[in-house]
Amino acid sequence: MPVMSVNGNELFYEVFGPDDARETVVFLNGVMTTTSSWALYYPLFVKLGYRVVLHDFKGQMKSAKPPGPYSFREHAEEAAALLDELGVNGPVHLIGTSYGGEVALRFAIDYPDRAASLVVIDSTSELDETTKLFVEGWKQLALGPKGEAFFWGAAPSLYYNAFVERNKEFLAERARMMNDIDDEYFAGQVTLYETFLRDADFTNELGKVVCPTLVVVGENDILKPRWSSDILAKGIAGAEYLVIPECGHVAIFEKPDALKSALLGFVVKNSELGKE
Repeated sequence: MPVMSVNGNELFYEVFGPDDARETVVFLNGVMTTTSSWALYYPLFVKLGYRVVLHDFKGQMKSAKPPGPYSFREHAEEAAALLDELGVNGPVHLIGTSYGGEVALRFAIDYPDRAASLVVIDSTSELDETTKLFVEGWKQLALGPKGEAFFWGAAPSLYYNAFVERNKEFLAERARMMNDIDDEYFAGQVTLYETFLRDADFTNELGKVVCPTLVVVGENDILKPRWSSDILAKGIAGAEYLVIPECGHVAIFEKPDALKSALLGFVVKNSELGKE
């Protein structure tokens, strides 16, 4: 399993595509997932000749889970350090979903010269009380019986009804898989949830994002509702905005075809490939 020591923590990472690629795409995970959650997406970019970098944040599935608290600034610093170690020195295209979208925003704010473009999917720059309640509920589940109980407790805040109706066996299988995950994973989740609740607050810094940006939200996202993405789209100069109908919080699983088209089109348009 490829790991790299970054700021004293072992981070799991994966790299795909040619080492001499002119441009790199960085995918940043949702909080509960790992790099494999992007399996429907990164091969498309590799096929076009991009280099792709993925990693688990500290606290996530295959990376170290040091005691908290963490911050989004730390996650961004560690992503930048990982890219340095991999020899990726030029601007990168950032694609992040949910928690990964918040990390991507922090990266674009703190390292404007290193962000070629930015896509944030179902993300936010501030919290309301309902979102806080959902995440606090996840935290309590992660401290409790875990396994399938954790999945079924969290699922209603994640998926739109139409997706649930069409994918009951898929969801049941994901729930069963949770039974095989050890307590270390859930301890890491608690720290990540606490990080989100404490540190997802940078609306007043959105004006510092200067790269081309696409904001994507599921129309029926109840965890990070459309108003969250409205703020992002209004706060980032020139941001493009895509609302995906009949879609909840997990657009990368619920609407992959629409999202593939949007991601590919946006990144290519804002890369050297799109200028040829």
